[in-house]
Amino acid sequence: MALHAEELTNESGRGGASASARPGHARGRVLAVIAVIAAVWVALDQATKAYFNSFDLGAVAGGPFAGLVQFRLVHNTGMAWGLFGDSTFALGVMSVAVCCFFAAYAFICAPRLNWAEVVGLALVIAGGIGNACDRFTQGYVVDFIETVFMDFPVFNIADIGVTCGFVLFLIGLFVSMSREGDSGTSDADGSGVDAPSARKDG
Repeated sequence: MALHAEELTNESGRGGASASARPGHARGRVLAVIAVIAAVWVALDQATKAYFNSFDLGAVAGGPFAGLVQFRLVHNTGMAWGLFGDSTFALGVMSVAVCCFFAAYAFICAPRLNWAEVVGLALVIAGGIGNACDRFTQGYVVDFIETVFMDFPVFNIADIGVTCGFVLFLIGLFVSMSREGDSGTSDADGSGVDAPSARKDG
């Protein structure tokens, strides 16, 4: 998915009003992609939660699969490992705040985001929205994916979005920073660009 700033905003040979409008168009396109990915992920999260929430609490609804995971319904009022179990509403507010922060970051930096940052931001925002909806509407988060090969908190699709999305975002951010660093190094050594003309003058 070609979403880097150069591909969204830089079209050589065009100027005037259209050139000044391109950053706005690029921002709109990137934000639209983020919105679509986030909406699909939230829908998947809520659909799977609704399905597994129809089973008895604590009951295994499927699996184990290949000795890795099974589906078991858990209502989590706190965080991982049951931390802050009596702070469901506060955790919901925190999720909304995190979503707002990443949404604002996406809006401000949209024309410069690469595909990893775009997908990562969308998944983090979607995961935060999915779990916040649970906390505000039900008073708990519906978890149903349980690892059977190690002791790990039961989780859901929203949690996968937050975790994988944050990793993707960091990878994309690192790549962008590396490119900027390489560009800065090239600019610092740019004296070589004028070397041919200098030799001609000599």
